[in-house]
Amino acid sequence: MSAPESVRRRWRVWAEAARPRTLPAAIIPVMAGTALAWAHRQADFLAADICLAFALLVQIGTNLANDYYDFVKGADTPQRVGPRRTVAAGLISPAKMRAAMLAVFSAAFLIGLLLVRQRGWELLPVGVASIVCGLAYTGGPWPLGYHGLGDLFVFLFFGLVAVCTTFYVQAGWVAPETLTVGAAVGLLAANILVANNYRDADTDARAGKRTLVVRFGRRFAVWQYALSALVALLASPALIWAGYRWPVLLPLVLTPWAGKLTRGLAVSQTPQEQIALLGATAKFLAVYGLLLSVGIVFGG
Repeated sequence: MSAPESVRRRWRVWAEAARPRTLPAAIIPVMAGTALAWAHRQADFLAADICLAFALLVQIGTNLANDYYDFVKGADTPQRVGPRRTVAAGLISPAKMRAAMLAVFSAAFLIGLLLVRQRGWELLPVGVASIVCGLAYTGGPWPLGYHGLGDLFVFLFFGLVAVCTTFYVQAGWVAPETLTVGAAVGLLAANILVANNYRDADTDARAGKRTLVVRFGRRFAVWQYALSALVALLASPALIWAGYRWPVLLPLVLTPWAGKLTRGLAVSQTPQEQIALLGATAKFLAVYGLLLSVGIVFGG
């Protein structure tokens, strides 16, 4: 293998470890928060770009931590049924993955300091908590994901916290509707985790990873997925009640797709079907976030 090809192969492996399919969970809340700031004539695109960089680094750091800690704890093995994990597959050594994880979280902290400088020290605890929880999702003495709290972590930090903080950094205050939008985005981001954990329920149970799917079963997961999608779609009419105009109803066109995804989860039998559903769930979040953001901008 030539040197350039070897370098490209290594980059592809690291890109795989970053799990690009999950990145809409970092991008969409910043987009939505910025759209809300625009509707209030407070948009600051430099601040939004910094928020986006921070969110992406936390998301990637969390993914790398998950790759590392799930291997260390035995949840990921070469026999896993989902997309391969680079440490478990022997593509990246545990030591290199741990170093990369810490480097990415350190970069997120430094980026976060730019936001603290721009808006105030009150943002420091928010940024630190985001990074600590990203590490604690599968790492530390009491990993959140192993105790059924992963969904709550995603809902809070990739929904409420991300949307509200993005708006606050630009506007200096928090509008009430940011909570509605943050909850909607957070629920759909958590659905990505539901789809992932639905597929991995059997191997997670054997490894002692007590996700909500493991605790309460796959039927519960289907109901959680469906209700999360329903509540997210109802955020649009709620914004009408808050004084926005009809463009905020654009996400309602996705209702049939939400039903199709829910039915697909309920009847899925093979890992291949569930892997496809995971990707489709991330795409749903991306399209929903785009339509909602456009609706907020033109309906604000």
